[in-house]
Amino acid sequence: MTRAAPEAEALAAGAAELARRDEVMARLIELAGPCELRPPHDDAFGALLRAIVFQQLAGHAAGAIHGRVVALLGGRPTPEGVLAATEDELRAAGLSGAKAAAVTDLARRSLDGTVPLDDLDRLGDDELVERLSAVRGIGRWTAEMFLVFQLRRLDVWPVGDLAVRRGYARAYGLGAPPAPTELDALGERFRPYRTIAAWYLWQASGTLLPD
Repeated sequence: MTRAAPEAEALAAGAAELARRDEVMARLIELAGPCELRPPHDDAFGALLRAIVFQQLAGHAAGAIHGRVVALLGGRPTPEGVLAATEDELRAAGLSGAKAAAVTDLARRSLDGTVPLDDLDRLGDDELVERLSAVRGIGRWTAEMFLVFQLRRLDVWPVGDLAVRRGYARAYGLGAPPAPTELDALGERFRPYRTIAAWYLWQASGTLLPD
């Protein structure tokens, strides 16, 4: 079973603590308002399959392919359903050869326990990212987004996310986005609410702040 979504009060409490610690973060929070994570997918396997399908595709095209894959799998993707489908069927639904191989690998690793879909709560963030990253087609960023938006983990710090790095540079008046290793160290002061800090930096990377 996946971790229950944190209540709005938990997100608000984390934001309040970040505002207390950091003046820049306080300004972002005032400008952007409450931290609101998009709703999670119905189930963890479906969320991971969707993440693979959507990689490197525009939203409309990805959505159409995802819809065909879900239809192929009977309306609710499962590891068993993926493994019962042939590569030709997955390709006919619109998946590339690489993505067909990726969703098949996800299904196999879900069944062999590498990705324990029914017991995700027992794994810490780092171990879960490591296990997810072992799946073909799932890198660290995809794994981190799964932790943030599906599992609602509150202390994920996606230092490889360019939007977070750009947001940090804009918010803190840097000439260029910090390198991932630099951002890793800079994020220490936001523990244990780095997910919330990252969300506000995503907002800062867009139109939240004046140029």
